[in-house]
Amino acid sequence: MIRRRRKNLHVVREQEDPTDKIVREILEELNSEDGMQQSQEEQKRKKKKTARRRVTAGILAVLVAAVGVYLLVNLQTYSRVRVSEVYENDGAANNSYREFSGGLIKYSRDGISYLDSKGRERWNQSYQIKNPSIETGRESAVLADKGGNDILVIQRDGVKGEIQTSMPVEKVCVSEQGIVGAILKSDTAAEVLCYDTAGNILVEHKTSSAGIGYPMDIALSEDGEVMQVLYVYTQEGELTSRVIYYNFGERGAKETDNQVSYQEYKDTLMATGFFLNRSTSVAVGDDCLVIYRGEETPEEAQQIAIDKEIKSVFYNERYVGLILKNEGKEGYELRLYSAGGKQVMSQDFTGEYSNVKLCGGQVIMYDGKKCSIFMRSGIQKFTGEMRNNILEIFPIAGVNKYIVMSANGMEKIRLVK
Repeated sequence: MIRRRRKNLHVVREQEDPTDKIVREILEELNSEDGMQQSQEEQKRKKKKTARRRVTAGILAVLVAAVGVYLLVNLQTYSRVRVSEVYENDGAANNSYREFSGGLIKYSRDGISYLDSKGRERWNQSYQIKNPSIETGRESAVLADKGGNDILVIQRDGVKGEIQTSMPVEKVCVSEQGIVGAILKSDTAAEVLCYDTAGNILVEHKTSSAGIGYPMDIALSEDGEVMQVLYVYTQEGELTSRVIYYNFGERGAKETDNQVSYQEYKDTLMATGFFLNRSTSVAVGDDCLVIYRGEETPEEAQQIAIDKEIKSVFYNERYVGLILKNEGKEGYELRLYSAGGKQVMSQDFTGEYSNVKLCGGQVIMYDGKKCSIFMRSGIQKFTGEMRNNILEIFPIAGVNKYIVMSANGMEKIRLVK
């Protein structure tokens, strides 16, 4: 049976609810916006990633350039200097100079003054001292008439105190607060004293060769609370050195004569002592270097044997330096130890230099016009001569820049090839 299609039939679709239409349109719009946001966020992420790569590449390029410049500057030896500025100073050749607190202390038998980094005098004080000797720290310095009775306490802004001693001055030291330690001696006796800046006696120890021994050197901690004294004692031809620490704070008040630490060294002459920082101090003998640790009660932490003759000792807050006489060959050995007692540099050199100092990571040696500079790495940075006899030299900010005090006054120089 054949069915006929009805021509009058038609499909009726359900009419979309207006509310549903609005919801659908909103969803479509949101989906469209989400897609756009995702695309924008993706673009932002790509841009940030690209920017980070560029910044990283830029930083690496700068670091590589900086390392290259550093190596170029510090891995070669310079032999000439170029003078960039000269600040004239009247009577420069008749004075002595010492680097101090960003400038220079100028001193002579007639007086003392402070010069800034451009040679300008900031203050001065006159006196009459036959044999001026100076010791400097970071914040304070002390000038004494060696063999006389006058001591001056100095800071950057002027003389802070004047002290008159009862016996001739043998050695002095100073804390950062201006407390002065002194070894005084006469033909029959020796004393170890501490003074405040007003000249008041804070501590007094009488010594004798038959008792605790003869004082060889003295040092004070940064706060002036702990004092190190090196004594030498002889009995029946046998020499003994004694390194003693005194604490003038609460810890030492419990002990006899404030003595908190005592160590003996047989057949060794301990002649040089100093503090590197609050917790590290050093005693140097003719055959050893001894490191002590502890703020209130320093104790021996490490003893290092020295198998060569010691010509000179120098130091700063980071290193201890020795000039040692070579045996069996010409010249000397320059050796550096860290504050931790590790040998960090050994370098042979020839020539005689009467002055040697540590400035940061540089060892500067000079005598007359001659000068030699070694880096902490062992690289000889400079060997040559200045235009005039060197009275003082130290590095300043800038590549290969130094201040040199000479008979012409203050010169700013740069090391060149």
